[in-house]
Amino acid sequence: MEHTEVKNKTALEITPNAENKKGIENHKRAATHFEAAAKSHLDAAKHHEEGNHEKASKSTVEAHGHSTLGNEAQKEDVKHHTLKV
Repeated sequence: MEHTEVKNKTALEITPNAENKKGIENHKRAATHFEAAAKSHLDAAKHHEEGNHEKASKSTVEAHGHSTLGNEAQKEDVKHHTLKV
């Protein structure tokens, strides 16, 4: 949406309804988990470089868990969008 379009909309039109709020929360939840997964992957790489493979394994499992949760949030959002089409 172009900036000028947002300017011409009323506050009521911009305010998310319950349906849109669910989509917003799905996006935020996915992003939070993907950011955590990236951090855990970086930690795993650092631990491997330092020779601490046990910590690297723990970080890898954490990364996998966050990626899985992020994917689940993404799937929920895709369902949300396909129901609208």
